[in-house]
Amino acid sequence: MTDTAIADGDLIARKEGSAGILRLNRPKAINAVTLEMFHDIDKALDVFEADPAVAVIVLEGAGERGLCAGGDIRALWESSKVKGDLGKILWRDEYILNARIKKFPKPYVAFMDGIVMGGGVGLSAHASHRVVTEKTKLAMPEVGLGFFPDVGGTWLLSHSPGEIGTYFGLTGQTMNGPDAIHAKFADAVVPSAKLPALREALTKVRPGTTSADVRKLIDGFSTGETSGPVAAQQAKIDALFFHDRMEDIIAALQRDGSDFAQATLKTLNEKSPRGMVVTLKLLRLARSARSLEECLVREYRAALEVFASDDFREGVRAAVIDKDRNPKWSPPRIEDVTPQMVAPYFAEIGADELKFP
Repeated sequence: MTDTAIADGDLIARKEGSAGILRLNRPKAINAVTLEMFHDIDKALDVFEADPAVAVIVLEGAGERGLCAGGDIRALWESSKVKGDLGKILWRDEYILNARIKKFPKPYVAFMDGIVMGGGVGLSAHASHRVVTEKTKLAMPEVGLGFFPDVGGTWLLSHSPGEIGTYFGLTGQTMNGPDAIHAKFADAVVPSAKLPALREALTKVRPGTTSADVRKLIDGFSTGETSGPVAAQQAKIDALFFHDRMEDIIAALQRDGSDFAQATLKTLNEKSPRGMVVTLKLLRLARSARSLEECLVREYRAALEVFASDDFREGVRAAVIDKDRNPKWSPPRIEDVTPQMVAPYFAEIGADELKFP
């Protein structure tokens, strides 16, 4: 079967054998995704879904550094400064695509090699088959930008065992491959040296191949690892992070006094107080959500509020624009975040509500 190109540029989409390949192709930016790339992925999925000769989708990133470092934060920051509408458009189309990936009718295999953050998590962690490696560095560090774990992150984190999701969502700490499996963000660790052979095998599967068949194929390349260094701290994390108020989590960490607690406090002290309070509430609401879509609707409301906030602009300025790593959060302390400040993040938004096709 011949290779067929469907898109070529920042997204390369082509048929290779019986696989529909999606390659994020901005290696210098660690494949940070743009609005146009989301649209191109959606169009490619239309083609792959309709083609009976395509048995499986494979998502991969160009270059050596990772699958995807997230969304195009600089473009969002520039739009936010001038009260533009990029956030409203980009997040709407991105979240609809995240939901589509979760429900995609053919096996969808994501190669989560190297760095996988933010928007990259949205394109990969909702896949039916999620492959990590010894190089995987997966994180949702949005709270450090005055934001929260979006792209269905609240749904994923709320399904992690115990309070592991609360810990990763609030600290933005990095998961290695085995910890990503423990946190239910991934399914199998495959050594990066074996990815080309796995990829080759996937291009040869027969049309009509089931998810169970693909899982069995991937397991043949897998190391079988299922938990990493953070999983080893599960009991301590559960004891410290079960609270529903940020003040109580901070107090528990201060009382604990262990090296782990002290390091965690230091990390939380760098994050946006408002971002942490909003994140914790979103994570707790996600626990009773019936679907990914329900979480995405809530995330979209909160995202539009974030987009208009000084905290988001300041967080991006400090991390990405000026890189001084010294954000001036508003308000500066968790105890100063009032219910009145938080309420707009959860209010209905009328005609702007996120709707799925």
